[in-house]
Amino acid sequence: MTEAHDIVGACPHDCPDTCSLITTVQDGRALRVRGNPAHPHTAGVLCTKVSRYAERTHHPERVLTPLRRVGAKGEGRFEPISWDAALDEIATRLTAIAARDAEAILPYSYCGTMGLVQGESMDRRFFHRLGASLLERTICATAGAEALNHTLGGKLGMQVEYFAESRLILIWGSNAIASHLHFWRLAQQARRAGARLVCIDPRRTETAEKCDEHVALLPGTDAALALGLMHELIVHDWLDHDYIERHTLGWPQLRERALQWPPERAAAVCGIPVQQLRDLARAWGTTRPAAIRLNYGVQRCAGGGNAVRAIACLPALTGAWRHRAGGLLLSSGGNFPVDRAALQRPELLAGRRPRTLNMVTLGDDLLRESSAAFGPKVEALIVYNSNPVAVAPESPKVVRGFVREDLFTVVLEQFRTDTADHADIVLPATTQLEHWDIHLAYGHTDVLLNRPAIAPLGQAWSNARIFRALAARMGFDEPCFQDDDEALCRQAYGDKVDWDELLQHGFVSLKVPEAPFADGGFPTPSGRCEFYSARLAAQGLDGLPDHVPNHEAVGVMPEGDYPLALITPPARHFLNSSFVNVQSLRSIEGEPLLEMHPCDAAARGIVSGQMVRVFNARGSYHCKAQVGERARPGVVNGLGVWWRKLGPRGTNVNELTSQQLTDLGRGPTFHDCRVQVERVVVAPDPVTEVVERSTADV
Repeated sequence: MTEAHDIVGACPHDCPDTCSLITTVQDGRALRVRGNPAHPHTAGVLCTKVSRYAERTHHPERVLTPLRRVGAKGEGRFEPISWDAALDEIATRLTAIAARDAEAILPYSYCGTMGLVQGESMDRRFFHRLGASLLERTICATAGAEALNHTLGGKLGMQVEYFAESRLILIWGSNAIASHLHFWRLAQQARRAGARLVCIDPRRTETAEKCDEHVALLPGTDAALALGLMHELIVHDWLDHDYIERHTLGWPQLRERALQWPPERAAAVCGIPVQQLRDLARAWGTTRPAAIRLNYGVQRCAGGGNAVRAIACLPALTGAWRHRAGGLLLSSGGNFPVDRAALQRPELLAGRRPRTLNMVTLGDDLLRESSAAFGPKVEALIVYNSNPVAVAPESPKVVRGFVREDLFTVVLEQFRTDTADHADIVLPATTQLEHWDIHLAYGHTDVLLNRPAIAPLGQAWSNARIFRALAARMGFDEPCFQDDDEALCRQAYGDKVDWDELLQHGFVSLKVPEAPFADGGFPTPSGRCEFYSARLAAQGLDGLPDHVPNHEAVGVMPEGDYPLALITPPARHFLNSSFVNVQSLRSIEGEPLLEMHPCDAAARGIVSGQMVRVFNARGSYHCKAQVGERARPGVVNGLGVWWRKLGPRGTNVNELTSQQLTDLGRGPTFHDCRVQVERVVVAPDPVTEVVERSTADV
């Protein structure tokens, strides 16, 4: 037995904290994973999910050899095959399709890893060289990113560590305890020093419970709340006129719009008490320094981009940016000098301009036939770093697309997910403990390096190695296809980051200003915070932020049919669908749940623990009801994202969500969804069930 030793790495998961990890290894096995105490932001602390990463890596159900389907699509029946056989079959099929039209091949990936190498390097080179369709990767953050770009000039904001010095913190659309643990530590420091914490969220989350105040607004009404706050700032003159004059653009127009949103109107739209809005405006207008930690839940409605724009205007109105502990943070990603052209090599397109398909509309796109408007029918789908059968909206259509016999599907995976079950070929992928990678962060400003802690288990290969091998099989002989994973890590930042320091410590802190916009200097075309965006106006859009009602707002859909708003917040111990199969975490979560307010449950004769059917015109979903104060009246919370095959009747909450897009960024609208709920009565014969419909229309 060899002596145990430690390897420094980085958390790969889609979270603002991007923690530095230490993996203890002995005899080729990862014994445990813990937070790196030498990394100031991680400070030796990990979330419950990632602390179980060794359990995930050594999971008995890891896919450790290439697999070929032998059953019907979706059955999950496979036989092991060799890497040579798998690569030959894939290369043969893709070559034949590309000879007809390479745009019939579609890559599908997202943030199963946030690593720049395993997430967006050799794969992009391969598909660029092939001439495949491009993928518009919008399923999480594009509405907010586009909004920040048109308001602040990019994904920039406060340095997260200075929230500890704030006197007022609005935690807007974020369950920080579950999804931004290290920020929550800073917020608690601020609170102990006298700060007031306000959580703005339709759901009474764990974070909302521990804040001083919870503003339980209706889903999709965040812009109305922001405009109502602006109204009060104006009429009470809680404004920094000097900052507005010197560092903003479009104030007269924004002022006129905000004055159309008195507290009574805004509060009615938001479904909150008028006095609560007035008090919040006073707090924001009179407290220094004051800060907003904005997160992505806000943007997943029809008007998500406008909502982020409106909220992002608030710090400039009061001059909050003057203080390093004032302002706003949604994403720090714009600080990182990533050389994506070096990683992705767009020149391999050689002048071609393939069509672009939006990952949110995958269900529709897999069912489309060839046409002049759409282009060729999708004949091959290569999925990696994602589980679209579980996570893409309107999953009944997604599943119908995946079971097409004429669709050739390859899935790079660590486990037999819902998506892998529908593959023709499954290729075994490494976990973060088994490969090189390099990372940025969107909640702090440190670059992190991930060294492999153990050798790949079984026959698992890294994503980059898989695409290198496919490129070789396809005859792509450009020198860039020879770059190994460590070389790709070096290319990600070039000479902008000290590689030797990364190797030594595992992280490098970027040099960024403490108060980025204290003296203006916004990286917008005007150099100002743009309340009015000429760029949006040039696109035929509203140059000012406004409240955009939900696609499925009250009065738009037949209210008697679908009277309840549904939001789909993540279960606390899952991250999208990545940890659902880790038994220790699934045991904590228990089973798929629908949170309901007591008044909505009582009107339907529903009690906690009862099986219910949640449905709309797109589909239906069975789960257990949990009645309590987590849900506000008129809103139900479908916690996700469970693997479909682990849920009752083999479905999950995305049976109900739609493929409609946001106002900016063409993102998803998961929280813009209306449903009805019925209780399910189990008959004496346990095989049969009866749905008991209520006459309640509330």
